[in-house]
Amino acid sequence: MTLTDSPESSSKVPQPPSPQQRNVGFWATFNSTFLAIFLAEMGDKTQLATLLIAAESHSPWIVFAGAALALIATSLIGVLLGYWLSKRVSPKTMDLAAAALLMSVSILLLWDVVCS
Repeated sequence: MTLTDSPESSSKVPQPPSPQQRNVGFWATFNSTFLAIFLAEMGDKTQLATLLIAAESHSPWIVFAGAALALIATSLIGVLLGYWLSKRVSPKTMDLAAAALLMSVSILLLWDVVCS
């Protein structure tokens, strides 16, 4: 009996996820992404602009198509940039950079409100 045949060594070999586990991972990722984007976009300036353009143009399906393609394009840019960054920057560095960026924007907005 070799070392590779022992029950102890075979239990340490990582097994690929089953099709059922991959399917659950897909739907969990899809649903969390959809919900986050859906809630973030509700009532924002993009939705208000789309509402106004549809009301003025009287062509709601053309406005829908244009808005949908624009959201797809901006999402694609975000996904590709995020994927590219994930290969070059650690998650901790990404978290710190995002925190610093959001803090800077918050300070600038607060400064604008206080000083106006």
